[in-house]
Amino acid sequence: MSVLHLLGTAGEGGAETYFVDLVTALAGAGVAQSAALRANPRRQAALRAAGVPTRVLRFGGPLDLLTTPLTARFARRTGTRLALAWMNRAARHAPKGPWARVGRLGGYYNLKYYRGFDALVANTEDIADWIVAQGWPAGRVRCIPNFAAPAADARPVARAGLETPEGAPLLLAMGRLHEAKAHDVALEALVRLPDAFLWIAGAGPEEGRLKALAEGLGLSRRVRFLGWRTDASALYRTADLCLFPSRYEPLGNVVIQAWAHGLPVVAAASTGPAALIRDGQDGRLVPVDDPAALADAARDLMDNPAARARLAGAGLARVAGEFSPDAVVARWRELFAEYGAG
Repeated sequence: MSVLHLLGTAGEGGAETYFVDLVTALAGAGVAQSAALRANPRRQAALRAAGVPTRVLRFGGPLDLLTTPLTARFARRTGTRLALAWMNRAARHAPKGPWARVGRLGGYYNLKYYRGFDALVANTEDIADWIVAQGWPAGRVRCIPNFAAPAADARPVARAGLETPEGAPLLLAMGRLHEAKAHDVALEALVRLPDAFLWIAGAGPEEGRLKALAEGLGLSRRVRFLGWRTDASALYRTADLCLFPSRYEPLGNVVIQAWAHGLPVVAAASTGPAALIRDGQDGRLVPVDDPAALADAARDLMDNPAARARLAGAGLARVAGEFSPDAVVARWRELFAEYGAG
């Protein structure tokens, strides 16, 4: 009586990282699971290590006529009672059968892919409200947030290896190199913080433009583009402050992750961060697309260790009460139990 997770994307991103985190946490809690996913050696290895049976499938476009029936066969073999589709491509291939179908939404997705599903799970209240506004029955929509937890063995990264002075204020920006993430705003803010260094961790289509911008702003000596990293906990433990200037962000998982590592956050007031952060209490919020405001808030915290410590402590308390693995896993188990799964 297991849960079958479906993930149809092959790349690396926040949703894919959290997919592994949640499946691993559920496995640790004794939930019976399996997974059908596109080929990705790192994810496959992580699921094997967690003892989760997997089936690698194509998860292609409209001409892919094999993934859905092969997923159904795998579901029957693993005793699936609930199929959980992560994002649209997985939902498209979620087969009908003697199991419930549930969609997990981390954004404002096209709901046509979820027609006939039994329930939808949003990771923010705003997304849940939006789903209901599109016509979904409120009783079949719920909100289960993401959790955050530091890697148990994470140690700070050696600054010298990235040519960053030990005494310099270190700012960390995490996220895909995409226009929505507004890393350009972080770079423009750095111009106003001449003693600080900035590490940007992520990969994506904006890499070339951002590197050119950094050079044009005279920041090459103080910016490090780290690419896609699998040691996020180590980066959070190294930095002094997290910058999160996203123009568009339904959730803001970086905020929760920074909190979990005791790292204070300055974020743009886009939808997700604005719903999470209590400005001045557990983080700082600034207007979207305002590098001067971002720099001013960062400077205030860089110059005030006591304020940084206060925000960090409040963030840790938020995670313990709302976003811990135990709290979030318990909510998923309640959902699974409704369908006789897990």
